[in-house]
Amino acid sequence: MTLEDAFRVDLFVDGRVVVELKAVEKMNPLFLKQVKTYLVAMNLPLGLLINFGLEKLVDGYVRVVNGFNEPTNPST
Repeated sequence: MTLEDAFRVDLFVDGRVVVELKAVEKMNPLFLKQVKTYLVAMNLPLGLLINFGLEKLVDGYVRVVNGFNEPTNPST
């Protein structure tokens, strides 16, 4: 089955990196899941989520790595 337009990556850099762009005041956890879904579907290791809606750009980007589990909190 072919699903055309199932998803659209904002930027696909050098056939290696997925870049998802946002311009919102508050990051939604679904944005991170969206990038992870792209990485899994395209079998790619690296993605970036960049939000231009914050005062400082440094506060608005997240590096996403496919197959890397986030560290768990040992105190819980």
